[in-house]
Amino acid sequence: MPSEVRFLQGNEACAEGAIAAGVRFYAGYPITPSSEIAEEMAAKLPKVGGVFIQMEDEIGSIAACIGASLAGVKAMTATSGPGFSLMQENIGYACMAEVPCVVVNVMRGGPSTGLPTLPAQGDVMQARWGTHGDHPAIAVCPWSVEEMFTLTIRAVNLSERYRTPVVLLSDEVVAHMREKVRIPTPEEIEIWERPRPTCPPEQYRPYEPDPVTDVPPMADFGDGYRYNVTGLVHDETGFATISPAKTSALVERLVRKVEKARCDIVQVDTRHMEKARLAVFAYGCAARAALRAVRDARAMGVPVGLFRPITLWPFPEAEVRALASDVDAIIVAEMNLGQMVMEVERVVAGRCAVVSVAECTGELVKPQHILQSILQGTGSRPVTFVRKAS
Repeated sequence: MPSEVRFLQGNEACAEGAIAAGVRFYAGYPITPSSEIAEEMAAKLPKVGGVFIQMEDEIGSIAACIGASLAGVKAMTATSGPGFSLMQENIGYACMAEVPCVVVNVMRGGPSTGLPTLPAQGDVMQARWGTHGDHPAIAVCPWSVEEMFTLTIRAVNLSERYRTPVVLLSDEVVAHMREKVRIPTPEEIEIWERPRPTCPPEQYRPYEPDPVTDVPPMADFGDGYRYNVTGLVHDETGFATISPAKTSALVERLVRKVEKARCDIVQVDTRHMEKARLAVFAYGCAARAALRAVRDARAMGVPVGLFRPITLWPFPEAEVRALASDVDAIIVAEMNLGQMVMEVERVVAGRCAVVSVAECTGELVKPQHILQSILQGTGSRPVTFVRKAS
């Protein structure tokens, strides 16, 4: 069967990507602006032998996904700000018990009920530190409908390979716009599976890590392997412990298995960086406005480029450090009051100037606002930006 090109909404593309990645269980609760993902999964999963359940709330949704994953099924849920907050305790449970699952968070304005139908990027730090304790975190951030498809597949793959929850950090703009998406053939899609035990059940130690990856093999409940699963600190047998040495070994390994895989996990996208002296750091829908500003500045002769982190967590430290050594300033454009700019400043560590374009208006950041910061960074006077009709 050949690939096809379809005109999809972002949330529809997310559901298509999940099915293509092998997700066969979805538990969720309706919440704007992510509800179309649940609607699509409810329609599509039964056709491929999967299961959709509408739960009573977001706490139950993530709990059901954890249970399905323990039984060997790839599982996903989707939500937005308030629901993401409710899921945090069980996200921590999945981190500690090393249970693969994907959480799609279509960001909207907050805090609290905030702006249910309008975009924001206020959940960036929550995606890293929303649950308590030291824990691993992987979060990827699409800027287009096509990336909603491809990054959903990637989120599932990363979750399975590293046995950890992965957050797909979308936003209302990307979720609700419509664009062309090429749906590849199944043969073109790379699928990663969780590591499985090769030893007999009586020799299985559920949290004994692979010496290279630090990821332990995972047996499915019901296939003859019996083991204890707990959110408590545990030893390699899965039973609780308060041993200082075992506590340290476990928590450090949970973080290390992601940190040592940075080269496989971290992705960035750069545009127009040839001989650039300025760079705009932007992600998600804000990066679309940033690209427009960069192209207009380039047309004026300004040497500026776009640096877009596709992986937000782990933060692309090496890539930003290298960027800071090549440019005079980094302009961080985001739709919050300055969350990622703190990480940029930490990693840059004085190598170049860092300028924040932080907006929390419920609207997409405007290209002319970013353009003004670009021109100010070159010593030019701010200009009134008027986009010409194409």
